[in-house]
Amino acid sequence: MELLIFNSMSIAASWDSIIAICIGIAFGFVLESSGFSSSRKMAGVFYGYDFAVLKVFFTAAVVAVIGIYYLDYLGYVDITKLYIHPTYVWGAIIGGAIMGVGFVAGGFCPGTSLCGVAIGKIDAWVYLVGLLIGIFIFSELYAFFEPIYNGYSLGNVTLIDSFGWNPYWIIFIFSIIAIVAFVVSDIVRKKIKKVFY
Repeated sequence: MELLIFNSMSIAASWDSIIAICIGIAFGFVLESSGFSSSRKMAGVFYGYDFAVLKVFFTAAVVAVIGIYYLDYLGYVDITKLYIHPTYVWGAIIGGAIMGVGFVAGGFCPGTSLCGVAIGKIDAWVYLVGLLIGIFIFSELYAFFEPIYNGYSLGNVTLIDSFGWNPYWIIFIFSIIAIVAFVVSDIVRKKIKKVFY
């Protein structure tokens, strides 16, 4: 039997699907409670009138990275055994640009579009259909896209690996960037609000 090991605590692999479903339900509940099923709120970050998306996801990233390294420090998690997704530079740049355009045009990201679908929003259904068409085209033309998709691979690297810095300095800098982003986004939102409202 495969086990997910957190030093003294073990979780059987047979629980994977149950845990994933519970996390998915909780994530969907939080997204909907935060208003992220609204395309106006989601697109607001690009137009400068609502930065809730930036704040929530920046906060989630900062809390997660601090939490993981703190658990590693306490000995509950071995950070060297965590999976790091490989970095493909061209795929990340081109995929990020396509998703960014889709985000602005549709007002959803893939996860929040499913939130919108779950509560019956027509624009979310349209976005999801477009998403599925895009997935179908990509899968059918994978042989054509494969050199771009797998192009310029850097392997399983992190910022810490890239710069060779102490991870705690990276966390500190990332936290400062988040705080600055929060302050700047509030200034921008107030200026946009004065102009348009």
